Amino acid sequence: MPLQQTCPCGSGATYDACCGRLHRGAAEAETAERLMRARYAAYAVGDVDYVFRTWHPRTRPHDLPPAGRPKWTGLRILGSGEDWVEFVASYEDAGVSGELRERSRFERRGARWVYVEPA
Repeated sequence: MPLQQTCPCGSGATYDACCGRLHRGAAEAETAERLMRARYAAYAVGDVDYVFRTWHPRTRPHDLPPAGRPKWTGLRILGSGEDWVEFVASYEDAGVSGELRERSRFERRGARWVYVEPA
């Protein structure tokens, strides 16, 4: 993704100034919601390595689906708390539109937030 395009997480900032810096390892997510947005953006830009690195080792699958499928098209945050985020992520797959709604649980491991599981 070009660094100066708008970030897919919906913040309105450029990808480079927003989730791109987290994906590169130049910064860590300060909150569970920030990590949720960065994980969504990683799915949207095909950075499955970031998704894998930010998944709790106890609940992380052995491998992830290949990048680019489905095509993620939008994110709405419905609510968030200290260690949870409820969201709706829109996608398109084989010409069919859909939505994924989830209330995700996050945990601090040292100085980093990680995704644990749906709550």
